[in-house]
Amino acid sequence: MKYSKGAKPGKTLDKNSTIVSVVILFVFFCGFSFYLGTIFCSNNNDDEHGIAYRSDSLSSFEFPDCGPEYQDYTPCTDPKRWMKYGRHRLTFMERHCPPVFERKECLVPPPDGYKPPIRWPKSKDECWYRNVPYNWINKEKSNQNWLRKEGDKFVFPGGGTMFPRGVSAYVDLMVDLIPEMKDGTIRTAIDTGCGVASWGGDLLNRGILTISLAPRDNHEAQVQFALERGIPALLGIIATQRLPFSSSSFDMAHCSRCLIPWTEFGGLYLLEVHRILRPGGFWVLSGPPVNYENRWRGWNTTVDEQKAEYEKLQDLLSSMCFKLYNKKDDIAVWQKQVDNTCYNQLSEPDAYPPRCDDSLEPDAAWYTPMRACVVVPNPKHKKLALESLPKWPDRLHVIPERVSEVRGTSIGTFKQDDMKWKARVKYYKKLVPDLGTDKVRNVLDMNTVYGGFGAALVGDPLWVMNVVSSYALNTLPIVFDRGMIGALHDWCEAFSTYPRTYDLLHLDGLFTTESHRCEVKYVLLEMDRILRPTGHAIIRESAQFADSIVGIAEGMRWSCQKNVAEDVIGTEKEMVLICQKKLWFSS
Repeated sequence: MKYSKGAKPGKTLDKNSTIVSVVILFVFFCGFSFYLGTIFCSNNNDDEHGIAYRSDSLSSFEFPDCGPEYQDYTPCTDPKRWMKYGRHRLTFMERHCPPVFERKECLVPPPDGYKPPIRWPKSKDECWYRNVPYNWINKEKSNQNWLRKEGDKFVFPGGGTMFPRGVSAYVDLMVDLIPEMKDGTIRTAIDTGCGVASWGGDLLNRGILTISLAPRDNHEAQVQFALERGIPALLGIIATQRLPFSSSSFDMAHCSRCLIPWTEFGGLYLLEVHRILRPGGFWVLSGPPVNYENRWRGWNTTVDEQKAEYEKLQDLLSSMCFKLYNKKDDIAVWQKQVDNTCYNQLSEPDAYPPRCDDSLEPDAAWYTPMRACVVVPNPKHKKLALESLPKWPDRLHVIPERVSEVRGTSIGTFKQDDMKWKARVKYYKKLVPDLGTDKVRNVLDMNTVYGGFGAALVGDPLWVMNVVSSYALNTLPIVFDRGMIGALHDWCEAFSTYPRTYDLLHLDGLFTTESHRCEVKYVLLEMDRILRPTGHAIIRESAQFADSIVGIAEGMRWSCQKNVAEDVIGTEKEMVLICQKKLWFSS
């Protein structure tokens, strides 16, 4: 062996030893990195399916506070994002959800001073100011008596633009015009441009269940006021997309000076009302241009302009097979005709609006663009018309005609579902003693099929918003035919409501069916956003998801108890998690 000039054997050996040591360390770190990478990738793969979060890894983890500026955060109708979207036909006020990389992974805090809402029925007339600390309506609409601030509360006298003598007197006049409102014929209604939902609140005492609809805005928080009062409401606007309801759903639709331009864009907005209103259903309009002969001076227009607008409205309604049913003072009522022969006129070449072609599914209602055509009711539905339905409450348990149209559904499965939910709700009331009392008012059934959970609770002092997954079989028509309310929704996105608007959330196997699309973490964070502090969630899931859910829930400052389901059969166990959200305040 030769050495270079000046080199020493000892130094060379030391150098070789160092190289060997470096190689060994390099191999060791590569192996260790591969091991860590395997674990990391395994967790990431689990995370893609929404089951990466386990109670042992999250027992000491808490999601951070979003901060007080997010106390009224509505992700898919966020005013901070409006500038990104067009102003034409108020497109910017429709649903525009943030992309995945902009999703919040934090907890929406309540306002400072928040406390549990006043209980129903007292809540219909008053709410805590600090729970909805927005005074814009009180200042801007004080002459209309929508609400007023008294000490630490808002009170709701029942006033409105078109009912200066109070909402009850206004509805009394409407009942005189529509006798079907007092005998159980009319059960479901929608109020477009609902204000603080006084009309829907009054109808609850008359056995009519109303969805009060209004868009998200910067000041008024109309839907938040409605839900704080314990009145059904939903964020929404008739703009370019269909409303999230199936065709022939509502028995009645109402607009009280809601400022919707009904005759513009080829009557597009009226065509959407026509689609969601069942045959024989009623459309009620109060405000311009009704009673233009006496009211035109207060509308900053001329009597001739208002007369022309009223005649244009009447012609448009006639072309859609509406017939003027009754009219008095400021209220006009039209009825959607039951006889389908009226729609024969739409086959004429110059008919406008035209009949929708067969390619447009009448019940498609999730991000479905509106089209200027008439959805003609299916003539084979002989019992779909309002006059053909059993009166409330008999219609709740009568098998709807549209059951036969849902794949895999039959009269037998419907009856079994009805019986199943009666047994389950009885068990749930043992687990959640508040259920069935005045402590639970607003309830959201997150993935219903036929509305069985809500039907089993119909005798309690609460109402249920029944959500049908936009990716599941569309059973929403069955829910409405039974006399209940609901909407289509995709739980990979945020729900159309304000924070803290439900007392109880219920889901049955949602994660089992949707975890391949929706990450469990984000669904639970959305549940936390819309659940009231001290409110409950009843989560019925397969045992494999239970620990993951509990782990994330603990990170959201929820407390959960695991219970075996009451009707477990075989080895595939179902668990019923009863979780409660804690009241905390932003730091």
